[in-house]
Amino acid sequence: MGPVIGDILPLALGVAISPIPIISAILMLLSPKAKGTSLGFLLGWLLGIVVAVVVFVLLASIIPAADPEASKPIAGTVKIILGALLLLLALKQWRSRPAPGEEPELPKWMSAIDQLNAVKGAGLGFLLSAVNPKNLLMAAGAGVVIGTAGLSAGETTVAVVVFTVIAGCSVAIPVIGYLLASKRMAAPLESLRGWLVHNNATVMAVLLLVIGVVMVGKGIGSF
Repeated sequence: MGPVIGDILPLALGVAISPIPIISAILMLLSPKAKGTSLGFLLGWLLGIVVAVVVFVLLASIIPAADPEASKPIAGTVKIILGALLLLLALKQWRSRPAPGEEPELPKWMSAIDQLNAVKGAGLGFLLSAVNPKNLLMAAGAGVVIGTAGLSAGETTVAVVVFTVIAGCSVAIPVIGYLLASKRMAAPLESLRGWLVHNNATVMAVLLLVIGVVMVGKGIGSF
């Protein structure tokens, strides 16, 4: 159980540190319908993480069980492929960094966040966690690790919960903090949003590079 938690922690952090969902949550917290929209977004975000991980856990559990000491070529190959895809995404993110003095361009849909309600916020949260390619790859990696570890149903549930809590904390913390102290949180949230907007590509490039290398290494170690 311990080694599995250790393996999924970097992947959960990779999901947690994704700047776009954090920026989206902050924009919702600064919008007229802050409470309802942000709570809906948080619920959708957490649900999307759970669904994505569980789907890949179930798919990975189909891989034939093997002696724990024996090589696992199928699981190793899947991890290497996932790691390679993460490295390609890291390269893409690095090349998309804005030039010095250039204002980063955010997705156009962010301009409509002020008009979202709780239901639409939940839908957006679900899409960003369960369908976003970067997060989906990390959820797939976690699912493969959990699904091929030979855990019991209870241990699998604990691993999924741990992954979800860590992956979801970056959205949960500002939302909960805002609900508890909205006036005090406004200025810090605006500062954080500005920093994330200007450093989005760099943060994700470095993060994906590290996680991709770790995933490839784990895959090689499975042979």
